[in-house]
Parts: sequence; structure tokens; C-alpha cells
Amino acid sequence: MYLLKSRLLGGMKQRLSLYGMQIILRSCRTFSSAVVPNEKIRNIGISAHIDSGKTTLTERVLYYTGRISEMHEVKGKDGVGAVMDSMELERQRGITIQSAATYTMWKGMNINIIDTPGHVDFTIEVERSLRVLDGAVLVLCAVGGVQCQTMTVNRQMKRYNVPFITFINKLDRQGCSPFRALQQMRTKLNHNAAFTQIPIGLEGNFSGIIDLIEERAIYFDGSFGQIIRYEDIPPENRMEANDRRQELVECVANADEHLGELFLEEKVPTVADLKAAIRRATITRCFTPVLVGSALKNKGVQPLLDAVLDYLPDPSEVHNYAIFNEEDTGESKKILMSSARDDSEPFVGLAYKLEAGRFGQLTYVRVYQGALKKGEYIYNSRTARKVRVQRLVRLHADMMEDVDEVYAGDICALFGIDCASGDTFTARTTANLSMESIHVPDPVISVAIKPTNKNDLDKFSKGINRFTREDPTFKVHYEPESRETIVSGMGELHLEIYAQRLEREYNCSCVMGKPKVAFRETISSPVSFEFTHKKQSGGAGQYGKVTGVLEPLPPEHYTKLEFLDKTVGTNVPKQFVPAVEKGFLEACEKGPLTGHKISGVRFVLEDGAHHMVDSNEISFIRAGEGALKQAMDKANVCVVEPIMSVEVVAPVEFQGVVIAGINRRHGVITGQDGAEGYFILYADVPLNEMFGYSTELRSCTEGKGEYTMEYCRYQPCLPSSQEELINKYLEATGQLPAKKGKAKS
Repeated sequence: MYLLKSRLLGGMKQRLSLYGMQIILRSCRTFSSAVVPNEKIRNIGISAHIDSGKTTLTERVLYYTGRISEMHEVKGKDGVGAVMDSMELERQRGITIQSAATYTMWKGMNINIIDTPGHVDFTIEVERSLRVLDGAVLVLCAVGGVQCQTMTVNRQMKRYNVPFITFINKLDRQGCSPFRALQQMRTKLNHNAAFTQIPIGLEGNFSGIIDLIEERAIYFDGSFGQIIRYEDIPPENRMEANDRRQELVECVANADEHLGELFLEEKVPTVADLKAAIRRATITRCFTPVLVGSALKNKGVQPLLDAVLDYLPDPSEVHNYAIFNEEDTGESKKILMSSARDDSEPFVGLAYKLEAGRFGQLTYVRVYQGALKKGEYIYNSRTARKVRVQRLVRLHADMMEDVDEVYAGDICALFGIDCASGDTFTARTTANLSMESIHVPDPVISVAIKPTNKNDLDKFSKGINRFTREDPTFKVHYEPESRETIVSGMGELHLEIYAQRLEREYNCSCVMGKPKVAFRETISSPVSFEFTHKKQSGGAGQYGKVTGVLEPLPPEHYTKLEFLDKTVGTNVPKQFVPAVEKGFLEACEKGPLTGHKISGVRFVLEDGAHHMVDSNEISFIRAGEGALKQAMDKANVCVVEPIMSVEVVAPVEFQGVVIAGINRRHGVITGQDGAEGYFILYADVPLNEMFGYSTELRSCTEGKGEYTMEYCRYQPCLPSSQEELINKYLEATGQLPAKKGKAKS
């Protein structure tokens, strides 16, 4: 009996695995048979605020397009988790940490999808994904609307000029309002946006959607919403549908000339006219179509896929430029990349992400021009080194599939290639080309980290090295004074995740100290300097004299350093001016008050003197250093600290406690908003005061409150904080005796 049962089970498993293989082969066969034309390709990213339902939406997309045979929830009871959350930590926490790439087919079109994280701590993942994509889907939560990370994603899309469509998700949730979300898109993000679909019912009564373009109702039947049923618009919704369609035509007519002419002539546009106009306006980022649905309840996903094909650009409709650096003149000019899917043009690709996989380093590459074949040699334009493409794969989350060649517009991955994130790979003939690199935000938080066991130092350094190569926002340096390894990142969660990954992937548990905030020192008013560096020690000595002014920069440039050469004549020979600048920059590494870096100042070199024999480069480096120190001693120095824009969302009954908490942390409340029993508090709070806030917020709001923050600006810190920092620095350097309890009377 037991043998029979095991045989039956074995046979079923075999059949199921064969069936799974058939599905995968069926979906992949399209790639190998012929080169897919540009018109049939879409490269899209799914971006949004935390918990807006990006990964759930991607899971539904993969299920409906036949890429996966069953769906799982992000933090489901079955313990499987979503396909795109392939890392164990992601499944455990129910959040996306790394962007995951996949591809699928819908109505004969090849869609490459990148699912991105929502947390501000992993913003680089969104940044580099948007850099290589042609279009995006911005997901909004119907309850939360436009939140602070939505604004960050919107800025990133603007930076890389990425056209996008909006999907308002979670229409099944209590307190949802897609109309409020649309209003916020218009007021907060300044988008010309309008509904192309409206919901039939909301919350528990949400039953389907009305397509305003085709003027019909769409219902999703079957246990997983896979059967689409089209019907006439219900009579009670007809009036609203007509009003919303008129609004849609007006918004598109404002952005598209052709439809604008039809509108002025009072002609009724056809469905084809309207779709073509929406596509033109979306690609030029003049209009944003807004779709609605609920990914969790399997409603509205298939029409979203149709909208991706209808309104988002294919690779040939997006202009990508490379920078050509001329060796002789040193000039650079922009060159338009050809999107032809053949090898008529030389290969150009951008390595936008690195990952250490099971088989060594995995390099994600977006091909911008030409073709890349397995076994070919390509060149890294930064290092000018030649590398061989040993293995070429397409990705589906953490699964891979070997391919022999890829063309312009494709996203693929290479194995065993030594490079850094943001490197450009080219064929030999275009070795001086480089793609515009990815914008990397500066880290905002630093923590002291060390392995619990000293014997694990090898594992620790191996893990840290790998993470710094993969993630440009994760920085590591050794502090010789405190003898600490300092890691810097985008937030507490970011650094906490890396500490957990060290423990899980390298079996190296770590201890993290209180994070160090990146304080800076600056001056409040201009101060003049006149410094002479003289050194005579037998033979040729050193001599350099500089005079000028040290000026404060405006508050928005508190993080910058500027050097201005206003010298006339040859008192300071031109070849020594860079040496003065070098000395100034070196001296800015450590300020006189608290030992933090000096920033927000402009060094204006007005005059000086040199000696025919004794003046050399080192003399003027020392003169620049001495001049800055002299000016800082005379100036009124103040410490500036990073201020974070904080957005707190909590139930209305906890409003008083939350505001008191922000005030206690020296925050300045900038605004308030309220909706459906929840209130949103906007405040600017010093980063130094924000540590441990998440625990405090959860405890005072019964776990219902949440907050997000992102770097806003630098501003002078409070006198009490400045005094505390100065005393700490003096104690650490031994200039002030450390306090040991109360002094005896």
C-alpha cells in the first residue's frame, strides 16, 4: 500500500514538474525562434510607496500571463511568499529589499518587469531600475494616496524622463477614495492626470470597473479573476461615466494637439483617436492615465496590462544618449543610441546592478545599442579592460535561463565579470563611449559595526566588501581615531538588513553601536585670512603666502565646498593654485570645534606671494591648510546638522501624543492633513533626534502609527546640542577631563 502511494505521488510530481517545464518552455520559445521587434517589447518598472501592493500586483501579472502556475501572498499563511521576493529576509519581513527582474508575454508582446522596493532606505534600487527602464507603473494606495515615498519616486521618474501610468490599488480597503488620490496627484505632484477607468462600488461593494475609453463595464469572474466579462455600463453609473469621460477628453486635449483640434471643432473623438492621443501625451510626460483596481482581490490587473501595451513606449520611442569622450581634445558630446534590434551598430550596454549569486558575481545589463552574443569579448569603458561573456542569462526573480544573444532594448545578466555598478560596456570601436551614470544619493546615517567574535573578521570583511560593490549607497570606512568600522546607509532599516544578511549568508553575527550623524561645521559670516608658510632647514626650504576671504555659502549649499581663484598677476603662480585648493580641501576634513568635516564655505584666493627657489607645490598645500585653520580660528563657527522631512500617519485619537513626541524631539511641524479617521503630520526634525522614534511611535499609538522620513537639508543645530558635541570632542581628545559622577564639595 505504501509503495503504491509513493509511486502514485512520484508520478504526479513528475507530471507536475513536466507541466511546469512546458509552461516555462512555452513562454520562452518566443525569444529563441526569432528576434522580437521593438514594437513588441516593453521595459517597465513597478514603483510606489511602502505597502501600496507592488509585489502583489507583479505576482498577479505573472499569473495572468501564464508565467507562474499559482499565486502566493507577500506574507501569506502558506509560508511560500511572492515569487519576486526571492530572498529569505524579504519573505520573513513581508517587504521588498532588492529590485527583482522578470519577463513575461501578454498578447504576443514581451514585457520586461522590474519590481522595486518602496522603503526610502532602498531608494538606490528604484533609482537604478528607473535609469534603465522605458516606462513605469506608479502604484498608489487608495487609502494613503500620494505619500512621501511616492514623491521621491516621482522625482526619480522626472530625473530620468520616464513616462508612466498610474494604478490606484486597494479599492477593497476600508476608507479608500480613488478620487482623493487623483486630486493629490494633481495638487502634490502637479500632474495632468485623469481617470481612464472608474470603479463600480468601493470597499466591500467593489465589483468591477468601467472602461471610460471603450465605454463598457468589466467584471472579473472565476476563483482568481481570470475570466473577464464585458457588459454595458450599469444605469446608476452612466451619468458619472459620461462626466469622467468628458474630463478625460479635456485633460488629453490640453496635452495633445491633434485631439485638441478635434475638441475645439466639437467633434467626438473615436476610441482609436483617444487611445493614440493618450499614448502620445503619456510618452511626452504631458499626461498621466489613471487606472483603478485591487491586486489582492484580482480585479483590474488585465486592463492594466493592456494599458502598458497601449500607452507606454517601446525601446525605439525613447531617446537614449551616450557620452563620447574625445581623447585628443578632452571634449565630450552626446550621441544618440540606435534602437535597431540587430548587430548593424556596435554594442553599448550599462551594468546597472550587481549581485553575488550562487555562481559568482551576477551583473545586470541593459543593452542600449547593437547585439551581444555569448562568447564575445566586450570592453569596460571605465577600466579599459577586455572581458569575455562566458554566460548570458535572462532572469525570472532568482531563476535564470540561458540565452545565446540579446539585442538593444533587452535586459539580461552576465556571469563572472569584474565591474562596478554604473559601468558601461562597449565593443572595441566605441571604447570612448559611456552612458550617463546613475544618480546616487548620499548616505544619511552612520553606525559603528563589529563582529561579535573576533575570529569572524575574514567573513565580516568578505561580506562587507560584497555589499559595498552591490549597493553604491552602502559605504564603509575605518575610523583610525576611534578604531571603529563605520558603515553608512540610507536609514536604520537599511543597515539593520545588512547586519542580518551578514549573519544569515556569512554566519557572522555583528554588534551595532549608536549611529553617528554626519554633522558639519561652517561659518556664519565672511572672514579674511593672510597666511605665510615658511620652513627653512638647510638647502631649499618651503615658502608660500596666501591672502583672501573665507565666505559662507547660502543654506541650500551647506553640504558643498567651493574654491574661487581671483588672483591677478604672478604673485601666486598659476601652477600652484591647484595646490592651494588641495590644501584647503584636505584641511576641511576636520573642523576645529567638534572634529566633523567643514562644509558650506567658499575659499576665495585673492593674492599671495612666492619665492623663486623655495616655493613648490607642498609649500602652497601647507599654505592653503594654514589659511583655512587661521580663518576658522577667527570666524564664528557653528555646527550644522541634517534635517529630515518626516511624515507620520496615525489614528486621530493619538494626534496629541504624536505632536508632543515630535515637539520633544525639537521638530518643526510644517503641515497637517486628515482623512477617514487618520491624520498625517508633516514635520522637519533633526536626524540626531530621530533614533529610536519608530519604537516610541509604535508604543504610543498601539502599533497603528507609521512614519517615513527622507533627507531635506542642513541647518544650524541648537546651542545646547552644539555645546554637548564640543564637550564630547574635547573629552575624546583629552583636552577636557571626563566627568566621573558628581564632584565632592
